[in-house]
Amino acid sequence: MQRRPLVPLLAVSVMAALAPGLAATPATASPSASSAPSSAASSSASTEAGALRRYTQQKPVWGRCGGDTPAALRCATLKVPLDYRAPGGKKIDIAISRLRTSAPGKRHGVLLSNPGGPGGPGLEMPLELDEALPQKVKERYDLIGFDPRGVGRSTPVQCGLDAEDNTMLRPLRTFDKNVLWAKNVADKCRSKAGDTLPYVTTRNTARDMDVLRAVLGERTISYYGVSYGTALGAVYTQMFPRRADRFVLDSAVDPKRAWRGMFQVWAPEAEQAFQRWTKWTAARDATYGLGDTPAAVSKSFWDVVARADRDPIVVDGVPLDGAGVRDLVRRDFYTVRDAAERVVKLKEAAGGRAANDRDDPEPPAEDDISAAVTVMCADGPWPRDPETYQRDLIRDAVRYPLYGDFASGIMPCAFWDKPVEPATEVNNKVPALIVQNEWDSQTPLVTARAMHRQLKGSRMVMVDEGEGHGVYSTNPCADSAADSYLATGRLPAADVTCRATGGERRAASSLPAPGPLG
Repeated sequence: MQRRPLVPLLAVSVMAALAPGLAATPATASPSASSAPSSAASSSASTEAGALRRYTQQKPVWGRCGGDTPAALRCATLKVPLDYRAPGGKKIDIAISRLRTSAPGKRHGVLLSNPGGPGGPGLEMPLELDEALPQKVKERYDLIGFDPRGVGRSTPVQCGLDAEDNTMLRPLRTFDKNVLWAKNVADKCRSKAGDTLPYVTTRNTARDMDVLRAVLGERTISYYGVSYGTALGAVYTQMFPRRADRFVLDSAVDPKRAWRGMFQVWAPEAEQAFQRWTKWTAARDATYGLGDTPAAVSKSFWDVVARADRDPIVVDGVPLDGAGVRDLVRRDFYTVRDAAERVVKLKEAAGGRAANDRDDPEPPAEDDISAAVTVMCADGPWPRDPETYQRDLIRDAVRYPLYGDFASGIMPCAFWDKPVEPATEVNNKVPALIVQNEWDSQTPLVTARAMHRQLKGSRMVMVDEGEGHGVYSTNPCADSAADSYLATGRLPAADVTCRATGGERRAASSLPAPGPLG
């Protein structure tokens, strides 16, 4: 039976072995899995557990999630503190879902999940997992989904953004307008949701996950996260190392680059993908007619960009200048066939023939963008001076002509209030499994390798020549490693290299990407 691909948003987390005898009470943040708590730290942990007891002892009222979802998927709403430093203060809602195992006698625990973003809703992730996971894994877990704080049916962040506000990355030529746009978005968010913004962070979402763990009566959680979800999973392993069981991180970010660096890395990586594409396409000149050498193929593309700058190319009724063409095609270069087909259509459109683009993912909703911007800005830090962004994008436009100016451009975070706590430094020995395509447009291989280094107890499964964002359920070799780990808790003895099958590209090119990182 063919397995259904999962929605790729950010990436996956790791699984850690559970020390026996831990009670189902809230764990406190810890610097690493190996650090031994002092008596003062133990006292602090006890105080924190007491302060959170009103939340960890909630009894969820499970009911039907909605008329359009299967009855087996049950939903409930939890209360959590907006600010964990003041748990007696304002409360917010976290919407959760559960799909129970069909084999209670084989149950190992709960498998939480996050689809990525940031800003991706996760209530229906158990249904996605139910279709993707093999029976030997499904029977081991109750599948748990949740809308992270600020998202969906959890208390949402709503900035009142319009369609124009939703374009996150913008080129050099419009820098002055970009500064005004960034400030306008920050002002809108502050005006609409200023009291909430500082607390919609990855660290607080990890704390929410631990409250959920306690409410479910579990000593530990297992986890599957994609793209941004890998960052969330890694932060959880750092804050709650003894609560992390089996974590799978699919298409991983580099925690040290969060978040501006995750956009900036797209520029040098896109150049590498472009060079690979020119070689591939030159070898298929009879099919695409873009040139029989890499240099000729490159010239065909840049001729299209130059033509669009002189006279915008209309694609699906939308005029695109050269920057618009570069932005449109950047992700495609990681999936060489898609890029060749796209550039052929653009070349035809430049010659006056109408271009009807292939179906692309729907743009994210306003609430998704509001939540995504809030998480990225609240996690911090970001440069505050617009001139820093201008210098960087002028430099990177020269270094990386395909996407350098977009990747280093200014964001609303330049005008955000300062974070209320520092970002988490991930550096631990918690076991985890990272799965990664070699040619991933959103979380490149270099960022997954960085995650692997920071999670010192992890193993990595890399799909050689694998294309697209999101691995699980697209490659039998990678699936086998992930399935075995989820079913048994045993990591591969060493890192694994798998061969691409072609399914990686098909899955990645057809699925939605609700968050900026895809």
